[in-house]
Amino acid sequence: PAASLLYPYGPEQHDQKNPKLDDGSSKKVSLAVPFTFYGKEYRSLYVNNNGVISFDTRVNQYTPDPFPLADGRTFVAPYWADVDNVRGGDVFYRETTDPTLLARITKDINQYFPEIPYTATWAFVATWDHVAYYGSTTNKGNTFQAILTTDTKTSFIILNYWDIQWTTGAASDGDAETGLGGTPAHAGFNSGDETNFYNIPGSQTDAIINITKTSNVNVPGRWVFQVDNFKVTGVPTEVPEVANSNNCWL
Repeated sequence: PAASLLYPYGPEQHDQKNPKLDDGSSKKVSLAVPFTFYGKEYRSLYVNNNGVISFDTRVNQYTPDPFPLADGRTFVAPYWADVDNVRGGDVFYRETTDPTLLARITKDINQYFPEIPYTATWAFVATWDHVAYYGSTTNKGNTFQAILTTDTKTSFIILNYWDIQWTTGAASDGDAETGLGGTPAHAGFNSGDETNFYNIPGSQTDAIINITKTSNVNVPGRWVFQVDNFKVTGVPTEVPEVANSNNCWL
């Protein structure tokens, strides 16, 4: 069922919550186990309000740049855009070894990557829950999630897009009423070496609004990647369609 796209999150899961601060982030989160991303081990990360999980430094930047970045920043961008959690919504995160959740993650990974033996032993769950955009004059909100998981050797990242209602904040030339236009959100992965990166189709175009309908694992709204040595699998070659103002598909 569609409702099971998101893994459990929120206060009842003992999640931490980011401060209400435009362009803010979590404190530095020290990980209980190292997470391998593009061949490098990381032992800490930041969950940034603007839709980014970064490994080396906080990311306050609100208008996304295309990957690869020239400045060596290493991060995952589930949905990099100008979130304003003061205006609305919450950013949650937790590190977990909860057996029920790990079993569910393991089952999903085994289904998507049957040729890779994998049993999750650790996960990090970050959720942007109905977050507003900077300059918003509406109650539009985006809900999306990133899960980092490892068995200490192989690492995966699961990106879940449950409800995406806006693409752009007002400071990125977006429309304050619609949250559209300007420089739209970016989704993907940047290794930091200026060479290795991945952009999810539709990134930084109006089509990113439809990321809830796209997938590389045949589950609308879910993208899953092996990231210890980054591999792209099952990616659709067609960029998602964009609805016009009459909500007719072009």
